Amino acid sequence: MNRALTRRILWGLVAAMLGLASSTTTALERTSPSTADHERFKALQGPFASGPEVTEACLKCHTEAADQLQATTHWTWEYLHPETRQLLGKRHVVNSFCGSVASNEPFCTSCHTGYGWNDMREAPPVAGNRVDCLVCHDTTGDYWKSPTGAGHPVYDMLDLGDSSSRRPSDLAQIARNIGPTNKQNCGSCHFYGGGGDGVKHGDLDSSLIDSSFSLDVHMSPEGADFACADCHTTSAHSVSGSRYLAKARDTQGIDVPGHTDFTRASCESCHGVEPHGSAKLNDHVDQVACQSCHIPEFARGGVATKTWWDWSTAGRLGEDGKPLTIRDDDGNLEYLSTKGSFRHGENVAPEYRWFDGQVRYTLRSDTLDDSRQPIEINKLQGSHDDPDSRIWPFKIMQGKQPYDPINQHLLVNHVYSADNDTALWTNFDWAKALKAGTEYADQPYSGEFAFVETLMHWPITHMVAPAEDALRCSACHAREGRLAALTDFYLPARDRSIWLDRAGWSAALLVLAGSLAHAGGRILTRRRRKRS
Repeated sequence: MNRALTRRILWGLVAAMLGLASSTTTALERTSPSTADHERFKALQGPFASGPEVTEACLKCHTEAADQLQATTHWTWEYLHPETRQLLGKRHVVNSFCGSVASNEPFCTSCHTGYGWNDMREAPPVAGNRVDCLVCHDTTGDYWKSPTGAGHPVYDMLDLGDSSSRRPSDLAQIARNIGPTNKQNCGSCHFYGGGGDGVKHGDLDSSLIDSSFSLDVHMSPEGADFACADCHTTSAHSVSGSRYLAKARDTQGIDVPGHTDFTRASCESCHGVEPHGSAKLNDHVDQVACQSCHIPEFARGGVATKTWWDWSTAGRLGEDGKPLTIRDDDGNLEYLSTKGSFRHGENVAPEYRWFDGQVRYTLRSDTLDDSRQPIEINKLQGSHDDPDSRIWPFKIMQGKQPYDPINQHLLVNHVYSADNDTALWTNFDWAKALKAGTEYADQPYSGEFAFVETLMHWPITHMVAPAEDALRCSACHAREGRLAALTDFYLPARDRSIWLDRAGWSAALLVLAGSLAHAGGRILTRRRRKRS
């Protein structure tokens, strides 16, 4: 049931209970859920010359909002894992896409929820007016972050480099039309992580903005028509759901409004721990994540996701000495001089792993063992024998990225600079770019570099298919089924045990022998009766 219909039903019930006339109910339906018309606020009439000026106006009423946001991982890009004690977050981790945020500001911080974070060696800005209210609360669709503006919006006409341009955002118009977060707000960063639409996650891309029911039953207007915040509930601007410490197995059941800690973004928080009408299916819930059956493939909305990124081939130029752009037959990028070689996939079947919600990262300070490749950048914790683990679906991202073969660690990949030629995207010189990146990050560097194959796990939790499209039993319970890689437990119809086979056949033969003996006995008895 979509939210608009739910709202109408609730207002109808209220009207019936209070004895309101039908004309009153219609008036209630027309009433905005907000208690304020921001069009009428004098402080928002503008004009505004910058994003921070808009935020100053917002904070005149929303006095605690900046402090709340600045206490969240959306702001700090930092997370101390309570179990592994690793210091994680975008500020510290290395990924298998662009590598490291460090040395690539303000390109990477164009997706920060603030303005002007230009140096990862320092904490984010502390001034309240450096918080970006509009990126999460714009309802016009006209708010554009500059791709190299350290979080600032487009202030001047922007040349996009493909014979098109983008006009500056009308900040006053946007400020007067703010509202609750929606799919476009969240997707402006989360759909485009890794440098393009659908590149990173595989289950998050622009196709979810106006999703078909077959793509995602929750986000589709034909289905529940959820916004991201309907599942990723928020308290004091802190959004639930974390890939650093996921809730892989939720045993608390349905979330009761008013009795929640706002940390759950799980299937069980809505559907409970026995979601099926079949007891046999419910028996699987303890060890199989809902997503494993209900997301049969990812990248299903017509947007391809990257599955391979080889940085070692970057830097090759065309015969004219200019950077190359090569696309495959489907129009996906196959090679860029700035980034190397790629492979993409659509309608990709996930790979399945035991997962207890914990992940251990390979950080740039960690020592590698390059004799064992690929290097797992984020190693999953969990096993069949762990009661907190379940079988989860993942996108496996693979590729090659630079490392120091002497010191045996991943290197800071310095790709962007606005004012000099030290970055790879400017000079196409790996030696020069890596030297600059390691010096910036104060990272030990032998001066020698090579490329190591890496692997990264991305949990699949979106693009939930209709129930009739969920995986059938035979998808896993088969000799070469989807769980072929999980060999640490016995799976009926997939695995064979000579002793179980012998026991089964013996039982079958005993049943057959007993049946024959019983039938023979009945025949003899009948003959004796006839003779007598």
